[in-house]
Order: sequence, then C-alpha cells, then structure tokens
Amino acid sequence: MPFVDTAELSVTERLPGWRGRAFNSPSMTFVHYEFGAGASIHEHHHEQEEVWNVIEGDLEVTIDGVAQVAKAGMVAIAPPHARHSVRALSDGRAIVVDTPLRHGMGG
Repeated sequence: MPFVDTAELSVTERLPGWRGRAFNSPSMTFVHYEFGAGASIHEHHHEQEEVWNVIEGDLEVTIDGVAQVAKAGMVAIAPPHARHSVRALSDGRAIVVDTPLRHGMGG
C-alpha cells in the first residue's frame, strides 16, 4: 500500500461533527477530518502519541489541562497517555496521526 487516495475512502462520523476518512500504514493511523463548529471530542487518553495538523479552521486543543487554540498551519502533539480533548471553534479540516497505529480506527 504505497499510495492511498483518501477521496476513495468511506467517510465515517464516529462523533457528531467529525467526518473522517481513516487508514493505517504498518505503524501509524491517519484520519483526514472535516469538522463542524461546536463539534467536540471528549477528554480521553491512549497509549499512542497523537498529532493534530490543522489544515483549515480553528481548534481548541487541551493537553494535560492546558488549552490552546490551534489555527490553520499549526500542529498540536499529545504525548502517549496524555489526557486530551478537542473542540472545534469553526468549521475546518485537520489530519490526525497516531503512532503506533490505533487498532479499530483505520481501514
């Protein structure tokens, strides 16, 4: 699987307002999200490092109790086991990468 056309992946909405196209490489999980203003992802944690690359829009990302607005062009990095949550302040798009891969997330 050296190339993936994300436009051909099915869209899933795991949480309201988060429409994603997900796939796995041998060692990472990728999700291309489109999000709507007001959509949120509850505080949680997992063993993977999670990197949020904001393409369009504004997200409030909270990592271990510290909140910051991530705008287009910014990246937020949640270390392994760090408690984190995300709230969309506007409509937009982001690419999220988890490493090592998260079983059950990618296609």
